[in-house]
Amino acid sequence: MYTFDYQRPATSAAAAAALQGDARYLAGGQSLVQAMKLRLSSSERLVDLGGVAELKGIKVDAGKVVVGAMTTHAAVANSADVRKALPALAELRRRHRRPDGAQHGHARRLDRQRRPGGRLSGPVLGLGATVQTNQRTIAADDFFTGLYETALEPGELIVSVSFPVAAKAAYVKFKQPASRFALVGVFVSQGAGGVRVAVTGAQASVFRATAIEQALAASFTPEAAAR
Repeated sequence: MYTFDYQRPATSAAAAAALQGDARYLAGGQSLVQAMKLRLSSSERLVDLGGVAELKGIKVDAGKVVVGAMTTHAAVANSADVRKALPALAELRRRHRRPDGAQHGHARRLDRQRRPGGRLSGPVLGLGATVQTNQRTIAADDFFTGLYETALEPGELIVSVSFPVAAKAAYVKFKQPASRFALVGVFVSQGAGGVRVAVTGAQASVFRATAIEQALAASFTPEAAAR
């Protein structure tokens, strides 16, 4: 591992100010630290977001679930409010331990460690979530832009992710037999915004399967999707 400067600010403003030069946010580090150990990635400074309390927390109201970017997946999975409002989201997060915003913001780097399109991008696109940063709000349809890329600008910090509550939602994955990682995953929802189907692992980036959406909009049945 290359040498680097380590900072752990207490506020999001201080975190943004610390991100100067060749610096990177550290939001869990499950993928980034491993890449650094193998000298596949390097930065002069890591800005640890673990001490920023304002980035943690869950709020459920007005038909949406808002999750702070540094809220752990365990907290989401164990939240009675989330399990009641969006059980599919709670179940998906039950299998993870890294902070909620980490994989979304790390999409341009994390997914190359495993496979194109991490499974956590599924509910973001599949529910039509919005990503709130310290500068703007980004719709899910605009957030994932391509192979390992997102709409985040250099230094932009994810503050929270807002998931609309759906009438129906579910996630299914086709597993790699040994690792159990999702080779291909599908997140389907039916809500106020209509039917959304997000697929991970089948292309370079997560995408909406619009043909299946149209079929399910006409008839929300397995037979319609199969056709």
